[in-house]
Amino acid sequence: MRRLLIGLAAGAVLAAATACGSSDSGGSGTASGGTTTVKVGVIPIVDVAPVYLGQKKGFYSKRGLKLSLTTAQGGAAIVPGVVSGQFQFGFSNVTSLMVAQSKNVPVKAVANGVASTGKDGADFGGIVVKKGSAIKSPKDLVGKKVAVNTVKNIGDTSVRESVRRDGGDGTKVKFVELAFDQMPAALDGGQVDAAWVVEPSLATVKAAGGKVIASNYVDVAPDLTVAMYFASTQYTQKNPDVVKKFREATEESLAYADSHPDEVRDILSTYTKIPEATLQQMILPKWPAKPNRVSIATLAKLGERDGLFKEMPDLDKLLP
Repeated sequence: MRRLLIGLAAGAVLAAATACGSSDSGGSGTASGGTTTVKVGVIPIVDVAPVYLGQKKGFYSKRGLKLSLTTAQGGAAIVPGVVSGQFQFGFSNVTSLMVAQSKNVPVKAVANGVASTGKDGADFGGIVVKKGSAIKSPKDLVGKKVAVNTVKNIGDTSVRESVRRDGGDGTKVKFVELAFDQMPAALDGGQVDAAWVVEPSLATVKAAGGKVIASNYVDVAPDLTVAMYFASTQYTQKNPDVVKKFREATEESLAYADSHPDEVRDILSTYTKIPEATLQQMILPKWPAKPNRVSIATLAKLGERDGLFKEMPDLDKLLP
């Protein structure tokens, strides 16, 4: 399922929709009280905390929306689910969205998702090695195994950029596909030499004595827009009012999360199994209401360099 986007065809889209785990299908429905239920595909990581928090605070319900949240491993798996109608909205890193758009998959970003802190060594994601590793900097990753949650995506593209900036050959890094929550154990057990992790896995690795050797998001661009919420272009055209309400509620949720870090940590315990001690040690990302288009364009150029696109994505069509 994690590689479906690479060879996205109609049959694969429908299969992925089933695989993503929703118990029912079809479009959004309106209850008798005028509330519209929308299914949203998310990833069980810190990035999506604002949606859960916004749901709890009533930012969606006051606009007549009820969210039905379903988790998947990564954005590359959520994209087919949105296109097939499994979800009305989804959360995905911008590279997955650009790969889809470059293949003429009908997706449209509708709201910002999450951004890097822009602080080297203090970001919510990074390249890590275990305690005592001989790997000291990104250039040492040449010829080594590095875990990413989805290959040919934002993880390996940004890791390669860190390696290049450190004077190494980014094309000679070997990537291994693992779920984020499996990475700390894989790193500790020697299955991989390094891993690109995001919170809470980042805090888990550091608590075990691991070290951050690079902030790969920061190496790509200052204040990088990492991910966004999106819908199918067909859904945005047929349901502009629902999309507008979702965008407004999400922007309110992002702003609230950005200014209430303690409540973010509290809400994380409702959809992840993060120990309390880890929760308090985590570095939270930034949640600006609007995307940083310049940073997305930079990421697109890196994706082109790494061969992710046969044709460059059209950001005018993709971004809101």
